[in-house]
Amino acid sequence: MLIELISAAVLSSATSVLAEPIPTVRVAVLQFGTVNWEMDVIRRHELDKKYHFSLDVIPVGGKNASAISLQSHAVDIIYSDWVWVNRQRFNNRMFGFSPVSAAAGGLYAQSNSPVVSIRDLDGQRLGIAGGSVDKSWLLLQAYSKQTLDQDLMKSVEPVFAAPPLLNQLMYDDKLPLILNFWHYSARLKAKGFKKIISVQEMMAGLGVNRQVPLVGWVFTEAWRQENNQLLSNFLKASRHAREILLTSDGEWQRIRSLTRAEDDQVFEALKEGYRAGVQRQFGIDELDALEKLYAIMAREGGDKLTGGANTLDRSLFWLPDSEEGVIQIGQGVN
Repeated sequence: MLIELISAAVLSSATSVLAEPIPTVRVAVLQFGTVNWEMDVIRRHELDKKYHFSLDVIPVGGKNASAISLQSHAVDIIYSDWVWVNRQRFNNRMFGFSPVSAAAGGLYAQSNSPVVSIRDLDGQRLGIAGGSVDKSWLLLQAYSKQTLDQDLMKSVEPVFAAPPLLNQLMYDDKLPLILNFWHYSARLKAKGFKKIISVQEMMAGLGVNRQVPLVGWVFTEAWRQENNQLLSNFLKASRHAREILLTSDGEWQRIRSLTRAEDDQVFEALKEGYRAGVQRQFGIDELDALEKLYAIMAREGGDKLTGGANTLDRSLFWLPDSEEGVIQIGQGVN
């Protein structure tokens, strides 16, 4: 009788464990954003199951829609930049950030352009993606001031437009120069346009000599506190997917249609650009470099960029821990 009772208890416990629902992580991503490549790898290799969660990818139409979906609790995680997170925290809207990518674009010119360096930009029309406080544009301005003592706001004619439109204007020879996001810059490089300077080169020239993230996963602090292990599991699956894309050319062939590469040259440029941009490590040294970078951008962009947050909140950065949960960079707390 005792054996039967013990057996029944063990069976009941096992059934309870088996019946325990796998938690869902709702992730908002831009409909055609490059982060979809990573999401596809997670689903293909069932990395969500490996790390004990169910991935629910929710396409959104733009960056604002992504932010609204997070703020309204329609999703748990979005893909965004830490500058936005820093601004929100300054206004007591508490979000956290986990680094993913340092990929950045650059300044490209027509292949036959006489422009060979930023010294030649005076009087030129310059297409810029992302608006007047685009990070790349702010860094180009800072770099020009530091190296040439030249104010680009006074010496060039900025043309602000959507990234795909800017590339098309370059293809049609209707713009001499553009400063665009990394995957659009990769396409320009593949098609023979002339690189003048990359954003990474600008940052190095400004004294930021570490690879630093520009975008990553963003979540509310309240959700993190309630779902510490779940967040860590998602971040580990995300990192695992990036490792696959870093090492497997076969995986790239599988997701080739998602890249929408027009030809082999563009495809290879996208693969190379993605791999170069993966943030391999993030610790105190990278955080210090990021703080320096933010000071530069805040000086150029002012309140329009920062919303009054003139310094970087160093407590906003989180990484998955090797054991469990997530840890705050430089704090070592769960």
